Amino acid sequence: MVTRRTFLGTATAAGATTLLGGNVLPVARSGTSPSNPARDAIRAVNADTRRNYAALKADLINHLGPVIVVQNDHRGGLYSLVSNGQALESLHPVDEIFELAKSIAHLPLGLFTIIAPYLPKRVPAFQSARIDPHDLDMVAFKGLGDGWVQPLQDVSATMTTARQQLDEAKLPPGLQQSCADILDRSREFIADTTRSRSFDMKSFEDYSGSVYPNIRTNMYWASKVQIEGVADIMTRWRGQLGDDAWKGLYVVVFTIWTTSSLNQNSIIIKKFMDPAKADTHLIDISTAEIPSKPIPVALDNVARIVQDNIAAEMIFCTDTKLADALKGPDELLSVRGHGYSGQPSCGRSLCGRWG
Repeated sequence: MVTRRTFLGTATAAGATTLLGGNVLPVARSGTSPSNPARDAIRAVNADTRRNYAALKADLINHLGPVIVVQNDHRGGLYSLVSNGQALESLHPVDEIFELAKSIAHLPLGLFTIIAPYLPKRVPAFQSARIDPHDLDMVAFKGLGDGWVQPLQDVSATMTTARQQLDEAKLPPGLQQSCADILDRSREFIADTTRSRSFDMKSFEDYSGSVYPNIRTNMYWASKVQIEGVADIMTRWRGQLGDDAWKGLYVVVFTIWTTSSLNQNSIIIKKFMDPAKADTHLIDISTAEIPSKPIPVALDNVARIVQDNIAAEMIFCTDTKLADALKGPDELLSVRGHGYSGQPSCGRSLCGRWG
């Protein structure tokens, strides 16, 4: 179930953009008059509130803890333990087998990215129900041509080096064999394709289908060492903090949107959190790009959550439905019975979630 902790709205996105130094375009405002002092006086009230809200959040960050911040990456995740706004420890707890297994498993995707702009734009009949012709038209933006030949040959050279030295990588036997198969069949696809100077969806799918069982094997090894590594660090940090502090633990996991559902790190972590608080204290933030400084962005979000939890109960002490909305992902203006129903309502724009 989506909760406030599993989805943070546009105010969070704007806050992250500010922290990351992004540019926010000016937005034209309809129905306002810069020469109306009375309306400017009303806006000044909100400006004071926003300023004080931001000040509380900035001070609160220095008192947050414990918080674990997870930056999903190609190594299985960078884990940071934070207390009182300061990182106590940051490390990659997952064995490098994770990175090695995924490096080879990603080969079909890597080859696809080279040939995709040159794909034929006619969707084969057997794919008509699965491939959106408009999406294909956008991806295949270069059309016919041979600009893909040299990039494929370059990748093949890289794969050849990896294949020649694979035995020296000392991988588990099952993983080593699956990596060898993926490398061999990927090089065969490139050789056949570059020799004929042609490809189509069917030829690529014959290749990708042939390595699918091996990809599953690599996925098994990657998930195995990730589970083991995350379990070890969560167990160690729990022992370091003690059970009482651990009960109040917040965890922020940054993921790219395409991997945000059923994210492996979040699934593993949740099993080590206090069951009574895991649903509200595990915060998944999906984004188009992982922030370069994840800890400040994570703490900014946790501070919003913590102070809004208290604000919600104190401001809406006579209306638990609105209090839950302020504490959760719902926009107050949309809450049934309080939103558009012919009666005035108090929106979050007035009561919380300021940037």
